Amino acid sequence: MIVSARSVSYHPDPDQSFVDAEAPVAEPLVCWKCGASLDGLPVPLGRREECPQCRADLHVCRLCAFYDPSVSRSCREPVADEVGDKERANFCGYFTALPRAHKPADSSAADDARAKLSDLFGDADDGDAKAEGKSEADAAREGLERLFGIDDKKG
Repeated sequence: MIVSARSVSYHPDPDQSFVDAEAPVAEPLVCWKCGASLDGLPVPLGRREECPQCRADLHVCRLCAFYDPSVSRSCREPVADEVGDKERANFCGYFTALPRAHKPADSSAADDARAKLSDLFGDADDGDAKAEGKSEADAAREGLERLFGIDDKKG
């Protein structure tokens, strides 16, 4: 039996070694960038398809089942041509949409970093300086003096 690469392709999931590219998807497709549902779009996704919510390209490596940033060229398909920008539409013939491609941003790391900076330098709120009638320059000077422990009094 001869199998064309267009209709069946290798799937990186060890539990499912082959997947039909045109078979109905068990999980609903969602945008790789914003997570919006892509139920109204025809499958397989065309090269020019865009997310109806955020207008991101959809025929991209980030939405593909072969996309894996931990391997060479970020692709588990060994014969696929290299794609430079993984978030822009491409002509890859091995593209297979992955329903769970959306990865929400990890805001906890950013929030932790902001909290540490706030603890170290204090809150940088310009509203306090304006409420006290100080100019931004005076408030900045006072902040630097507090930071470096400079005593304003001379003598």
